[in-house]
Amino acid sequence: MSIMLKKWNELAEVKAELAARDWFFATSGNLSLKVTDAPLTFLVTASGKDKRKQTSEDFLLIDADGKPVEDTHLKPSAETLLHVEVYRRTNAGCVLHVHTVDNNIISDVYAQNREAVFSGQEIIKAFGIWEENAEVRIPIIDNYADIPTLANEFAKHIDGDTGAVLIQNHGITVWGRDAFEAKKHLEAWEFLFSWQVKRLLLQRVAVPLVD
Repeated sequence: MSIMLKKWNELAEVKAELAARDWFFATSGNLSLKVTDAPLTFLVTASGKDKRKQTSEDFLLIDADGKPVEDTHLKPSAETLLHVEVYRRTNAGCVLHVHTVDNNIISDVYAQNREAVFSGQEIIKAFGIWEENAEVRIPIIDNYADIPTLANEFAKHIDGDTGAVLIQNHGITVWGRDAFEAKKHLEAWEFLFSWQVKRLLLQRVAVPLVD
């Protein structure tokens, strides 16, 4: 099996898992998987596709400038430049971006803080942090309509081969050294977002919370 076909199938499997969670509302979201390092190429989801379906036009191969490697009628995802920034600056092998109700709420509620902070949750171990009462933080950036501007702001928070950034009222972008790690971290963040949203709702209706 060629490396291209292997990577295609791997990314298709990730897309199918996230689609099963219904994380691709109204064709939103974008996924990518690195194919080669030198030169840099990666598969990325095609723009405007229903990502809950599997087709032969789900992905296209992109170069280090965010442009298709071959002539195609397909357009790369609008946020492809964010993926480029990750691959240029790290050894990451996979980037995942989804819009969910919970991550949008968290990004809006904590926008003024420029970050959201979570602590004391067992799921934090998914990030490789095993300390008791560990704390994790995720930066929140403005949702610039101009993609190069958004990419520049996003790039300020790329530090290491794994990471995540929330874009206010837009979604989360997560990257990891491979697809397994990126998906694991995405699921952990979404767990934390859902937990915090429910906690805030319980506090709103004055239901006692037991710590």
